[in-house]
Amino acid sequence: MMTIIKILIIEDDLSLSNGVAIALKNSEFTIIQARDLNSARMEIQKTTFDLIILDINLPDGSGLDFLKELRKFSAIPVIMLTAKDMETDVVTGFEFGADDYITKPFSLMILRARVRAQLRKVSAISIEPIQIDGFSFSFTKMEFSKYGVPIELSKTEQKLLRCLLENKGHTMERSQLLDIIWTDGADYVDENALSVTVKRLRDKLEDVPSSPKYIKTVYGIGYTWAVT
Repeated sequence: MMTIIKILIIEDDLSLSNGVAIALKNSEFTIIQARDLNSARMEIQKTTFDLIILDINLPDGSGLDFLKELRKFSAIPVIMLTAKDMETDVVTGFEFGADDYITKPFSLMILRARVRAQLRKVSAISIEPIQIDGFSFSFTKMEFSKYGVPIELSKTEQKLLRCLLENKGHTMERSQLLDIIWTDGADYVDENALSVTVKRLRDKLEDVPSSPKYIKTVYGIGYTWAVT
């Protein structure tokens, strides 16, 4: 059973908040929106969140003060989202405990990538190795095996495998996988590169690569690690 990731957006601009929520919305995320700090505090009392997206200028106070308050009892990842782009503002955000800082205006694609990056950092400290059927996967040690036999995976194959495992049972769109796996700043990545990487990973993991049990194609959409 997959754990649903809970994200709290604290932003008083409703259209921007809705835009962020829509950009992040998928089957693995539950998005809660708060338009002021008082509402945010109430939400935090009710729910354990995995990540917070926090504006600085809010109707009932400063997001920076709220962050400082939050850090007294929680290490939850916080991405600051603000129009304040002076170097001193950015430095203050990090000094108060922000994990990332995005200035307005911003790309929703970049925001999604930053959110994923923070969530991957959290999942990286989860218990390893990951045991699935006869597989053993350790991304921190970069050790992979099947029925005790070591498997050599390239960095790209590791990224693909990790992404599929973190979202097992849910379909990852091809565009999502391209954004997550090829993060070296390349302006263009041939979609065929993803198909080739999927094939290579299947060849290494599947008993019958032509009829995969785990890495399944969702035609016209993308790929999923099937829950068996």
